Amino acid sequence: MSKIGRKAIDISGVAVEVKGQNVHYKGAKASGVYVLPEVLEVQIADDKLMMVPNKAVAQASKVRDVNREWGLHRALLANAIAGSKKAFEKLVEITGLGYKAVQSGNKLVFTLGYSHKIDFELPKGVVIAIDRTGQKLTLSSTDREVLGLVCSKICALRRPEPYKGTGIKLSTDRIIRKASKGK
Repeated sequence: MSKIGRKAIDISGVAVEVKGQNVHYKGAKASGVYVLPEVLEVQIADDKLMMVPNKAVAQASKVRDVNREWGLHRALLANAIAGSKKAFEKLVEITGLGYKAVQSGNKLVFTLGYSHKIDFELPKGVVIAIDRTGQKLTLSSTDREVLGLVCSKICALRRPEPYKGTGIKLSTDRIIRKASKGK
């Protein structure tokens, strides 16, 4: 039995309707449809959504493969439902003298110590808030996967270097610093 798959998903504050293998959800921030594989079924009971393996289809597959799909799809559906209630947020920090980001329309313009400025197009559904200094970016989205992808692309523009620590990183990341050359 899958450890993650057997956990119930809290659906309070979200309208959920199951039509065959399609799970329709509508919350305060977003709505959508999640398509389940044939191996899984959904059961709803008093503000809890449970995913269980389909006995007929699961007999033909290996138990290990069913458990993997069960845990994966439970996590993806839980993220989709949680995002429809409240948007996910990530904080990106820019460290360095003169390094900053400025928003112009749907683009971000980064000054990162290169000979040129870098334009970064924000995808649809991602909202950004920049502080006065331009070095703390708060990104939010209802789709957790898109948010993580955008944050990783922004961090890839200038990775933090190990001596001074200048670059772009998530607030949760930790830079392993190296000692500079001794005298």
